Amino acid sequence: MPERRPFILAARPLAGEASPIRRLRGRFRPRHRPRFKGPSFNRMIPNLLTMLGLCAGLTGMRFALEGRFAQAAVAIVVAACIDGLDGRLARLLKATSRFGAEFDSLADFVCFGVAPAFILYLWSLQSAHAYGFLPCLMFAVCMALRLARFNAALDAGPHPAYTYNFFTGVPAPAGAGVALFPLFAGLEANSMGWGWLHAAASFPPFVACVLIGTALLLVSTLPVWSFKNFKVPAQYVLPLLLGTGLVAAVLVADPWAVLAGGGLAYVAMLPFSARSYRRLKRAAETAEEPEAA
Repeated sequence: MPERRPFILAARPLAGEASPIRRLRGRFRPRHRPRFKGPSFNRMIPNLLTMLGLCAGLTGMRFALEGRFAQAAVAIVVAACIDGLDGRLARLLKATSRFGAEFDSLADFVCFGVAPAFILYLWSLQSAHAYGFLPCLMFAVCMALRLARFNAALDAGPHPAYTYNFFTGVPAPAGAGVALFPLFAGLEANSMGWGWLHAAASFPPFVACVLIGTALLLVSTLPVWSFKNFKVPAQYVLPLLLGTGLVAAVLVADPWAVLAGGGLAYVAMLPFSARSYRRLKRAAETAEEPEAA
């Protein structure tokens, strides 16, 4: 007789128990990731850039302690470039905040108020001992006052429309660039082998006068172009692009001469900026007179 195979009944799941297929399907079902509360990464990018600029300024101070003044100057220039980007990037990403504004001001004080004075003191003014430290102290204090005035202006009421294209006093990055003019000129003299120019640029009274003059420009009420809302006419777009490329090429070939010349050009621009502000102010006042009448 043929052998009979045992008949096995399949076990059915009990009531309330999931079947093996459902358990297997549930095991491979994608899980929901938890959502964390906090700002998005895009909103943190401007603050990260500000922190990188702060690190660049502190690194410049370290280079100055080691006697590498060319690298120290480059670090301050890098911090200035980052400072010009973080604010615009914050407005572009709609990531502006009170914390970002305060953090940016603190970083500006270290990078453009403390670091340039520290570098110039070690480069030239150290030979004058205590008297050489006084211009550095004055420059740092004036930079702090300038930044405090800028932060206080953020909470002030609305200003006339023509004032938004101007700073009150020289801004912090430009002030650092003007203050470092003797160092840029001295580095250019070293690269060209002009000993007389290096001696003149590193002469402590000259460096002290540059620091004190820049400090007074920082806390002055002189209107200075901000270039934030500066509009370029259509016929000047191509020449501006070509000129920017030319300046970039010369900057790579001879950076110290370009930076020193840029500081002189910025100081020479200040009277024209003040004249433009007065002209816009007179035009606004003239337009308001018929309305008041």
